[in-house]
Amino acid sequence: MAQKKTIRNEVRLEGVGVHSGKPVRLVLRPSNRGEIVFRREDLGGLEMAVDPGRVEALNSMAIEGRRFKVQTVEHLLASLFAYGVASVVVELDADEIPILDGSALPFVRALEVGGTRSLSGNIPVLKIRKPFAIEENGASVIVEPAPAGEGLRLAYTIEYPHPSIGRQSRGLSLTPATFAREVAPARTFGFIKDVEALHGRGLALGASFENTVVLDSEGVMNGPLRFPDEFVRHKLLDLAGDLALLGRPLAGRFTAHKAGHRLHLQVVRFLLGNPDFWTEE
Repeated sequence: MAQKKTIRNEVRLEGVGVHSGKPVRLVLRPSNRGEIVFRREDLGGLEMAVDPGRVEALNSMAIEGRRFKVQTVEHLLASLFAYGVASVVVELDADEIPILDGSALPFVRALEVGGTRSLSGNIPVLKIRKPFAIEENGASVIVEPAPAGEGLRLAYTIEYPHPSIGRQSRGLSLTPATFAREVAPARTFGFIKDVEALHGRGLALGASFENTVVLDSEGVMNGPLRFPDEFVRHKLLDLAGDLALLGRPLAGRFTAHKAGHRLHLQVVRFLLGNPDFWTEE
């Protein structure tokens, strides 16, 4: 079991949506409701709890409610997940979480400034008891039980035919400290050749050299990188944020190869639909 936690003091952040390009103000408010709730101030205070059954995975993860949606939730959810914050109201005035600097570091800093506090009651840990794999077109996520005493371990391998990326692998046991130090600072990345097509689909309208690592055919256009393997670290960040949709702490090993949001979401839905593969402890 894990202790239920919320934030101690509210914190505020402002930025733009990486896909919408719209300005957005975000407030994280303490809550004893026991779940993560999105509140749209621009829609008269309409609320929606995180529901993995109402999620859309394209170039980012979006939660779809009956009355509204919230897009690009993964960096925020990863930060709350890593810090064990399962009860909070996320108040915003647009339909997308701000991209900020393209990483989760601003959310980590906000959580450290706001602090956390325990609530009454515990949350059971979802513990993987049987291995399985989700595979699609050469990409995969393998899920296995953790050895005794181990919590959540994430590992990722990416392969891009690009001189600045190539093949990169990294794994780590996820804790607040390892997340803040090794994962949260890694920024989202994209290729300049894809910009026109993305704009045509109404995506990446808020992307810039200030919030995205941009690559041309030869290298990184707006270096330096924060890590030599910043690209695979960012994939670990996305995986943590997508697994947070399960709504509880995890114990198990998740190993991804050339995956992405859509495959991550298939893992979440498999677990929710197959409770014989895990126990609650």
